[in-house]
Amino acid sequence: MDHLVAPSILSADFGNLQRDVEMVNNSKADWFHIDIMDGVFVPNISFGFPVLKQIQKHAKKPLDVHLMILNPDQYIKKFKERGAEVLTVHYEACTHLHRTIQAIKAEGMQAGVALNPHTNVTLLEDVIQDIDLVCLMSVNPGFGGQSFIENTYDKVKALKEIIKRKKSNARIEIDGGVNALTAPKLLEAGADVLVAGSYVFGSENPEKTIEGLKNLA
Repeated sequence: MDHLVAPSILSADFGNLQRDVEMVNNSKADWFHIDIMDGVFVPNISFGFPVLKQIQKHAKKPLDVHLMILNPDQYIKKFKERGAEVLTVHYEACTHLHRTIQAIKAEGMQAGVALNPHTNVTLLEDVIQDIDLVCLMSVNPGFGGQSFIENTYDKVKALKEIIKRKKSNARIEIDGGVNALTAPKLLEAGADVLVAGSYVFGSENPEKTIEGLKNLA
């Protein structure tokens, strides 16, 4: 299965949002990665439904929505209405994770679960067969442009073993610090989806940068 590339819109130029969305549309990217932060679960606030609605209006590729919020259950239907095809919640934010996963699937979306850097992948053993995507945070969530946490490679390998043993179809997504140095090693370890924010939007030619990530073997 070829790996996917999902540029993180959090790093886009919000003064030229339509331009940046159309750049992703025209690029080799597979998904739009959209981080929703509430300032409580993570120490930052991103954007809400009005901005997401604008992205939805122009985006021609699937919306991969990553909720870094408390109480995600109350917004599941709303994110479906705003075009989310993949909806990812944090393990650390869900008291009844299995129920949340089922609620996401009931709305016709793919269900993702994100893990913070300190959270062990073995905690997903009991639900891995119900999950479509596991998002491993390779930086501490909340801000873009952070340094990559080296332990992520081992986490990817350990998670891949669990997925194979449990005969799950879950994809492994990496969010944070993905660049020309880390991406090849992540793919080698077993990653399936690369999220890249500042590496893409901070480059001189974002479309070419995306193509470079997509063309990695």
